[in-house]
Amino acid sequence: QVQLVESGGGLVQAGGSLRLSCAASGRTISSSVMAWFRQAPGKEREFVAAIRWSGSSTLYAGSLKGRFTISTDNAKNTIELQMNSLKPEDTATYYCASAGPLSLAAWSRVDQYNYWGHGTQVTVSS
Repeated sequence: QVQLVESGGGLVQAGGSLRLSCAASGRTISSSVMAWFRQAPGKEREFVAAIRWSGSSTLYAGSLKGRFTISTDNAKNTIELQMNSLKPEDTATYYCASAGPLSLAAWSRVDQYNYWGHGTQVTVSS
């Protein structure tokens, strides 16, 4: 079992930054894949970024690379998502997710993740 709790969401103006954090507890191993997804009202949940718990590999949604950075803090057992140059279209509920070892090709697939947090709301005003 893995428990995930997100924090750090809020309201920010376009062009601003936010840093999301996901506190993980329970059974995590270095080969686990941790990810951020997001879901806007009326839309499907979409992949944002993922990282191997050891920090050795990362993957980003193509449209977000360069603005978002995912990282791990193994000492604190957290996954961070630094979001810069935020746009109104980034408005969504952001979810942290955990999976066991996955091939890189599967990292962006919602159905590959076993554990999910409850989400944190990010609202970007224009």
